[in-house]
Amino acid sequence: MLHIFSITFMSLIRKKIFLIPFLLFFILLAGTIGYMYLEEMQFLDALYMTVITLATVGFREVKDLSEIGKIFTIILILSGFGIFTYALTVGARIIIEGEIKEVFKKRKMEKRLENFSEHYIVCGYGRMGSIIVKELLVYNLPLVIIEKNKSNLPENEGIVYIEGDATSDDVLKKAGVQRAKALITVLPSDAENLYVVLSARALNENLFIVARAVEKEAEAKLIRAGANRVVSPYLIGGLRIAHTVLRPTVVDFLEFATSADYLEIQIEEVEVLKGSPLIGKTIAQSGLGKDLEVIIVGIKRADGKMKFNPTSQTIIKEGDTLIVLGKTDKLIMLEKIAQGK
Repeated sequence: MLHIFSITFMSLIRKKIFLIPFLLFFILLAGTIGYMYLEEMQFLDALYMTVITLATVGFREVKDLSEIGKIFTIILILSGFGIFTYALTVGARIIIEGEIKEVFKKRKMEKRLENFSEHYIVCGYGRMGSIIVKELLVYNLPLVIIEKNKSNLPENEGIVYIEGDATSDDVLKKAGVQRAKALITVLPSDAENLYVVLSARALNENLFIVARAVEKEAEAKLIRAGANRVVSPYLIGGLRIAHTVLRPTVVDFLEFATSADYLEIQIEEVEVLKGSPLIGKTIAQSGLGKDLEVIIVGIKRADGKMKFNPTSQTIIKEGDTLIVLGKTDKLIMLEKIAQGK
């Protein structure tokens, strides 16, 4: 209801904004024509008299006015005063409405943020941050953006964001870092990203942190500071370009299987939790390939060891992370099975 009222109010204000220039032009024209007709003034003198009358600056009159001219001047002053008062009122209402709308918008986001849990925090909404957010939104994941540059803030009202410095503990707490599942920091400098990683890790020991590294030397420091993964955009970009030339079909397949633009077939990781019927079975016995038509590309064991291209006789264990390829709806079913649901 409040949103509808706000839209209606703003549409009325916009109409009044277009009306103000018309009224100002009309009063100038009426005053000029009035002086030309009643006082037989030239156009420039009549315009001059109209302007100084409306502006109430008190400059010398062009000539002594007749009685009818004085009455016309009084009417012109009252009309001009009314129009200028009207313009100031509309301008003030626009400013106040904008401020009220911004307050309600921030309050609404704060309410949504209070209910967030196991959400994702993206620090920095520049060129890279906006791409990350776009990808996460495809999967309808709850996320919060932290950005200190007001001009970079998202215009989409459905996105929750905080205007502030991500290196500040208070800002991270406001973003719910203690309840978050993962944090991605893609701030412009390695020093800022390092500071965010240190602060976030101190506030949440279980948080999964991914950090961007500009310089190669920063990777080891970010890992020591608490980052789970460090990504170098220049390294990945260079490898991608080289592979596009050397193995274009492989690159097309990986893009098809991992990009959110192609949701029909996806590569996904699924964790096998306690109580899952998959535990203790071989891949053949699980029936994943036959029933769900998914392909297990690899298995990451609980101790971190990776088993690529497992055979049909490979046993699935509790704590395994299955790297699977298949249709999106089948992968959702597999995830439920792996969680024991």
